[in-house]
Amino acid sequence: MFKWLSKQEKAWVLYDLAESPYTITVLATIMGMYFLTSAEAAVGDIAAMSYWSFGTAAATLSIGLLAPIIGTLTGYIGKKKLVFNLFVGLGILATAGIAFVPEHMWLALLLMYILSFIGYSGANKVYNAFLVDVSPNERMNRVSTFGFGVGYLGCVPPFLVSIAPILLIQLGLISMPMVTAYRIAFLITAAWWIAFTIPMFRHVNQKYGSPMEPQYVRKSFVSVWLTFKEICKHKSVLLFLLAFFLYSDGLGSIISLATAYGMTIGIGQVDLLLVLLVTQLVAGPCAIAYGRLADRFGTKTMIYFAIGTYIVVCLIALLMNPARDIGFLTGLFWALAMLVGTAQGGLQALSRAYFGKIVPKEKSNEFFGFYNIFGRLAMVIGTTLFGLILRWTEQAHLGIAGIGILFVLAAIIFKFVPDDKEISWADK
Repeated sequence: MFKWLSKQEKAWVLYDLAESPYTITVLATIMGMYFLTSAEAAVGDIAAMSYWSFGTAAATLSIGLLAPIIGTLTGYIGKKKLVFNLFVGLGILATAGIAFVPEHMWLALLLMYILSFIGYSGANKVYNAFLVDVSPNERMNRVSTFGFGVGYLGCVPPFLVSIAPILLIQLGLISMPMVTAYRIAFLITAAWWIAFTIPMFRHVNQKYGSPMEPQYVRKSFVSVWLTFKEICKHKSVLLFLLAFFLYSDGLGSIISLATAYGMTIGIGQVDLLLVLLVTQLVAGPCAIAYGRLADRFGTKTMIYFAIGTYIVVCLIALLMNPARDIGFLTGLFWALAMLVGTAQGGLQALSRAYFGKIVPKEKSNEFFGFYNIFGRLAMVIGTTLFGLILRWTEQAHLGIAGIGILFVLAAIIFKFVPDDKEISWADK
């Protein structure tokens, strides 16, 4: 399966495998369950859900503010790997640290989650920028989507091991405190993360960059402004980044809120865990399929198709009033999860591949820095809107309306970016 990849591409792809259990275990499922269970006892379910959404927004904003420094520092020769290692270390330690926070200390759990998210997001930001160092233009679509596919499918074994104790407790087959089962899941995630990052540590190195300069922190923010001015000269890059920010915010918000949203409208933990597991199984091959379809129909066409899928998801979610029959709600939740699975990996993978094609190679680090600022700020608007609407209406399904608007705006802006055949070096 990996034979067509170079050693560097294989190591790069394996990091998708390393980090993917964090996405499903911490960001999408078990951490949300653990936090809501802890916080609901102290502040109630609606307040707990809003704290979760605001905490996610705070974590996202934090990494967004750090992104200029990360982007500038990783643009220097020999620094990209150092920054990557630091954020990976923070993410792994904080993820493992969640297991050691007392269950009643819900604010401490939220803080540890925020730190783990900053580590995960910071490392992912640098990882995305490594794509130009490991793969040429003509291979980026396939390598990028293949990485997502491997990540989605490869995270199934650790996720199965992580959720097994939880499911067995729920089914009454074993006797164990639920908090112990949650903690086992976080430790498994941290161990898997470090194990499959080793090839990245050993084989992937920075190829493009500039010499180190003094006062890089101050210069990083100056660089952001200069890079923004440079981006404004490239219309296709600017329009894509605006659309990317909007649909990434919507996508990230759905991922981070899915489990907590399901619990709020009454979906049981067993159903939530199973639906997220099946979503991973759907998402893996679909991400790879998106890469092949993009080669045939165009990257822009497939990104558009994925955005449209998310608009449909949001429209259906608006029908999920908690007052409806729980069987109806559970069925809709399964349907939504399958739709999300078909588009999630493909949209993320093709976005970074498309951006890798339209940026000038000599400015790839700086431009990818902006790409990652926008990507890391994703979830700020969607999760904040969701939290505010939830506070005002006390209806979780209405909070989805704010997220849906983001996808509609993204689709409108994305209409004006070039098709694959229109991308020319002259335009860049």
